[in-house]
Amino acid sequence: MHYQDERNFGCRISDSWTFRGHKTVIMENEQIRVVVLVDKGADIYQFVHKNSDTDFLWRSPWGVRSTSSFLPTTGNEVWMDTYEGGWQTVLPGGGSPSVYGDADMGLHAEVNTIPWDCVILEDTPNRVKAKFSVRTYRTPFFFEKILTLELGRPVLTLDQRLTNESEEDVHCVWGEHIALGAPFLSDKCIIDLPQGKIINHPDSFHENNKLQAGLESEWPFTKLSDGAVYDLSKIPGKNFCSYDISYITNMAEGWYGVTNTEVGVGFALAYPVSHYKYLWYWQSFGGASGYPWYGRTYNVGLEPFTSYTNEGLVKAVENGSALLVRAGQSIESQLSAAAYESFNGIEGFSLDGDVRVKS
Repeated sequence: MHYQDERNFGCRISDSWTFRGHKTVIMENEQIRVVVLVDKGADIYQFVHKNSDTDFLWRSPWGVRSTSSFLPTTGNEVWMDTYEGGWQTVLPGGGSPSVYGDADMGLHAEVNTIPWDCVILEDTPNRVKAKFSVRTYRTPFFFEKILTLELGRPVLTLDQRLTNESEEDVHCVWGEHIALGAPFLSDKCIIDLPQGKIINHPDSFHENNKLQAGLESEWPFTKLSDGAVYDLSKIPGKNFCSYDISYITNMAEGWYGVTNTEVGVGFALAYPVSHYKYLWYWQSFGGASGYPWYGRTYNVGLEPFTSYTNEGLVKAVENGSALLVRAGQSIESQLSAAAYESFNGIEGFSLDGDVRVKS
């Protein structure tokens, strides 16, 4: 479409943008702006609360690279070399590289490194809606997600469908890789979520791991490797110098909120725990030394996944948490993400976009 309806009020959407070589969609209303890199995995690159000029999403040290002109120097690190931060759909393998059948799966393979198709479904002052879709290369999946914004609501909804187009049952790991960063993220941030069981990563994988490996406990308390009790709901400063991952499961409801109690703004996500059984909690608080971060990162990932751990699809198959998609089967999920204003955190967030702010 060469001549979309152009507005400077209400809900707006346009796919007539290009950023560093990537086709880009911009969706916004009077409260939030969402930027989607269509040609780079349909990644959500920006999620901006307009009133406070807060972009919640973290940016990697190198940001967005043009995949048409940038050539990684090794095939093993394509994902990392082109990881700009932000929010990726992860499918069909989450975490470390692995080999499933005869298919070689890279890190967080494979939909977030390839271009998607995009169609604008609705474009009115009251609501805008776009569908993004992709077929995987090494597995037989077709995936589509519809993003919607409505007038007067700082809420983005995502309706998603995964289809196995083959005549065989195929396993996968399906998740939403959401990283939040500074300046929104600081030691004034708190995390609210329903009670659940914390499972620290089963073994030590980095010199700056602070958490006791493999420990299981109840949210929000875990233990450091020296036995000290540690509250995972409180974000430490960069000088804490840690690099860890935990998995939260057995949650009665699927939601969380991260609130900056100094600025008075926050980011919330809601999702069905019947589908996303594990909330991956990536903790990069100044301790990510060595490749690829070299101590430059201060961010947190709170990522709903069907499976665990982050050791790849084969490990998820072995531990029984991988999602099995039958031949010809389609599986649907829904998520909602919101910006909100609060100095005290939230008591809940629902898929219909209702944020319950603490008084």
